[in-house]
Amino acid sequence: MKIERVTLDFVEIPLKSPFETSFGVSTVKSCWMLTVEAEGLSGYAESVADVEPGYSPETHATVYYTLKNHVWPRLRAADLQSPEQALSAMTAVRGHRMAKAAIEMAVWDWFARARGVPLYRLLGGDGTRRDIPVGVSIGIQPHDQALTALADDYLRQGYRRLKVKIKPGRDLAPLTALRRAVGDTVPIMADANSAYRLRDANHLALLDDLNLMMLEQPLAEDDMVDHAELAKRLRTPICLDEAIESDEDARKAIAIGAAAIINLKVGRVGGLAMARRIHDLAVNQAIPLWCGGMLETGIGRAHNLHLTTLPGFTLPGDTSASDRYFAHDLIDPPFRLSPHGTLPVPQGPGIGVEPDPGRLARFRRYQEIWRRDEPGVRGGVPYDGSGARF
Repeated sequence: MKIERVTLDFVEIPLKSPFETSFGVSTVKSCWMLTVEAEGLSGYAESVADVEPGYSPETHATVYYTLKNHVWPRLRAADLQSPEQALSAMTAVRGHRMAKAAIEMAVWDWFARARGVPLYRLLGGDGTRRDIPVGVSIGIQPHDQALTALADDYLRQGYRRLKVKIKPGRDLAPLTALRRAVGDTVPIMADANSAYRLRDANHLALLDDLNLMMLEQPLAEDDMVDHAELAKRLRTPICLDEAIESDEDARKAIAIGAAAIINLKVGRVGGLAMARRIHDLAVNQAIPLWCGGMLETGIGRAHNLHLTTLPGFTLPGDTSASDRYFAHDLIDPPFRLSPHGTLPVPQGPGIGVEPDPGRLARFRRYQEIWRRDEPGVRGGVPYDGSGARF
């Protein structure tokens, strides 16, 4: 496969309601939507980077320039015989995993479509897992009553697990109110998005009495050592998210006791090939996995569902229904939650869905097309589109 054309569409989709985490409030989902084309077929994926470098150092701008200046020049010269080779072609580009993942995942989708099989077949997933149990992520709410009301609504819809965003000052009280409201049997987890430090260990230990599934990424994203120390002081299992960007990160975290559970986000780790490596390592080490969400459109959600057919994903993930966040998704029909709290794995070729042209046009704010036979640029040198360098 030689990629003939890459189309970048920058889209902005309003959220149905604001979504607050410890690092900010989102009212719009914006992302780069990528389409790779070759031999008359297309593959689709999206970047999970955001406007601000809150969750990750990467942003929409860094993704764009990394793809244009460094990733695309390497991939346009490659003759890919398998989707795994896309990751190998980008090895010389250090970091920038969200940029790499966006085009790598589109390549995986293309290969699956070219072979006429669902993506999970290429990944080695379990074809009998047609319906994936999912949970829902609840942003920081202004008061406890708002949290418990939302939780009650989501449980009525059928969601299997509640994830609650927390930060200092909005942690113990809302989680205690939620546990009292929903009872002892409903699975609840807390996600701190690196909002705490080891000096907060005594306070975080108060969460132990709430019977939480896990406490996700409580400390800094680059601090595995303190996570390992915190794990010794808490009964609540520690789940790592931002700290795991590769299979080597996962290996080290498991080795020192920093991660009892791993939240695996494809965009964060650089794509599906690396996600599968982390999955295999976790399975070998008996570490439970779940698939995290990044407010993806239906394109990203489809990728997540296919990944979650791998056997190591034993906990409900964040791939909630499209209408959890959007009045209108990029795909039509959107993903809808079953009464049993599951989402269906699309069974068509590739990821089994594609952007609806009308909706893509409606939410598109910018488009750029790169062709294999046109001059490119690499090395970060500004480029005016004419072939000249500034």
